[in-house]
Amino acid sequence: MRLSTSEEQLMNYLWKLGKAFMKDLLQAYPDPKPAPTTVATLLKRMIDKKVVAYKTYGNSREYYPLINKSTYFGHQVKGMIKNFFDNSPSQFASFFTSETDLTDEELRDLKKLIDQQLKNKTS
Repeated sequence: MRLSTSEEQLMNYLWKLGKAFMKDLLQAYPDPKPAPTTVATLLKRMIDKKVVAYKTYGNSREYYPLINKSTYFGHQVKGMIKNFFDNSPSQFASFFTSETDLTDEELRDLKKLIDQQLKNKTS
């Protein structure tokens, strides 16, 4: 599933809120806020993509995410590795560690994370 930048922004608000009515989502935006029709269109597209659903209470709809943030961004990273790094996680890691100006401390922290994952897999 692929969300546009506008849909990702709205999804981030929905992830933070957990569930929300239209007024709650509009309040989450900084000024200048988008028109309610714009947010309604985004929500419709996201419902069609099956990443958002809603419950109806009278004339109001309470929206909630169908996918969690971690799962969504995991799919995005996997897609990026596939599309930009020939499906090679090591090429991605090489690029990430050499092109992002990580500090020595950040590199050590990454090494600790990798070492912990290796330990978990052998346990």
